[in-house]
Amino acid sequence: MNSFLCSLAFAATLVIVSARPQVYAPAPAYVNQDPKFIPIVRYENNPPVNGAYSFAFETGNGIQVQEQGQLKNAGQKDAEAVASQGASAYTSPEGVPISIQWYADETGYHAVGDHLPTPPPIPAEIARAIATLPKLVEEQPVAYAAPVVPQYYTPSPAPQYYSPTTAAPFRFGKK
Repeated sequence: MNSFLCSLAFAATLVIVSARPQVYAPAPAYVNQDPKFIPIVRYENNPPVNGAYSFAFETGNGIQVQEQGQLKNAGQKDAEAVASQGASAYTSPEGVPISIQWYADETGYHAVGDHLPTPPPIPAEIARAIATLPKLVEEQPVAYAAPVVPQYYTPSPAPQYYSPTTAAPFRFGKK
């Protein structure tokens, strides 16, 4: 009787749990930390025509981006390159306006902006040393070493091994 009551209680619990509505709420793919909506106030997009393109946009919080470019050396294998130039501007979290002008071509990416770090000036001693280097090269003849001839490994001839086809046959018991 006791096992019957336990089985009945287990079955009733199972029925109640399985009858409970199943709620499925997938986790959001992107959780926005700032619920404030920032609109796009300007958007221009000119798709590539004859290798040239341009686009620009501006957001409600003051971010501005523009870019234009064109294909150089069209149709020349290994010489084609896209030359682009553009600018971006926004306000940093500290309230400082940031502005970047850039261009990119076959020589690489080149950016200019007041906020970008610059190398320190060359000390006067090093500048003088660099200025005297061309004079030193002109005054002192350069002694060139003889060209190095590569030496390759050449194996010696392979040793000759016994070959049963060239040796006299060996016979057991007979001379």
